[in-house]
Amino acid sequence: MARIAWINLPDGKHAEISLMYLYGVGRPLAQKILSKVGIEWNRKMWDLSEEELDKIRDELKHHVIEWDLRRDVSGNIKRLQEIGSYRGLRHKKRLPVRGQRTKTNARTRKGKAVTVMNKKK
Repeated sequence: MARIAWINLPDGKHAEISLMYLYGVGRPLAQKILSKVGIEWNRKMWDLSEEELDKIRDELKHHVIEWDLRRDVSGNIKRLQEIGSYRGLRHKKRLPVRGQRTKTNARTRKGKAVTVMNKKK
């Protein structure tokens, strides 16, 4: 099992898809890294040698991924909350931040709907 940035990557998947298991690595970045290293995208992870994995690790050092990226994102959100911006207040209240409607949708952000019980007369 390949291990990159303290994350176990699945062996039975293509190298392009396996790299997407890293936080901050999407399909375009995975393709860019593999083409720069000289590895075909459709090779399985178990086919890669340790030297090829080392090349991928060296190339990933030039990008902000995993814990560094998570720390940056959470720091940005905390900064917005501390300065009291509108986006920061929306983050604090756990409401949608980017202008989505909240009257009917936004269940993903707000959580499960809580119904008000009717009183029997």
